[in-house]
Amino acid sequence: MLTSKSTIMQKYIAELIGTFSLVLFGCGAAAVSGISTAGPAGVGLLGIAIAFGFSVVAMAYAIGGISGCHINPAITIAMLVAGKIKAGDAVGYIVAQFIGAVLGAGVLYLILSGKSGFEMGEWALGANGWGEGYLGNFNTTAAFIAEAVLTFLFLFVIFAVTSKWGNSTMAGLAIGVTLMLIHLVAIPITGTSVNPARSFGPAIFAGGKALQQLWLFIVAPIAGGIVAAIVWKGLFNEAKS
Repeated sequence: MLTSKSTIMQKYIAELIGTFSLVLFGCGAAAVSGISTAGPAGVGLLGIAIAFGFSVVAMAYAIGGISGCHINPAITIAMLVAGKIKAGDAVGYIVAQFIGAVLGAGVLYLILSGKSGFEMGEWALGANGWGEGYLGNFNTTAAFIAEAVLTFLFLFVIFAVTSKWGNSTMAGLAIGVTLMLIHLVAIPITGTSVNPARSFGPAIFAGGKALQQLWLFIVAPIAGGIVAAIVWKGLFNEAKS
């Protein structure tokens, strides 16, 4: 997914901007006009799913040629396991992604704090979570399974559409549509992460339960991504065909 036409610093900056945009657009749709822990409102579940999906489509075509548009540590780690990125570059990508997510959540906080009567409640700023009081009240097991399995499928699509069997001109759209479908399933369960950086940014500002539950949104997506990389490398490795 990397190109040789951009410098490593350009790739890092592109990943920062891409992750910033994902958090601002996606979590912004949820926090400003989309959904709360009480249930859907405003643009609703479909609107939030579209916001996350289309933000990935936009960034894929904007920075895909620069950095490959990972904008997600689970993707970067999966690419590392699959041998598609060097370890040093992967570390830089992940740092940039987390910084971008924090900046995106910070801008969202500044916007929301300008609203009369604004208060930082539990799981604020579109933070991910689970359990009693969070959307569908799903338990820890359901949340972990959803995040791991859906990240696996997300990475499988990414590996497929960026392989020799995929259509490179349609890859960004296919990846964005897949993320939208994932959100349609997982929003009531966890608010949908499949991306540790996306969860990290809002949790840092929201604190409380969002920060306490952050571990799941780091571990489960990374686990799902690693399994996808192993499956792809073992069964569909292009070098073997």
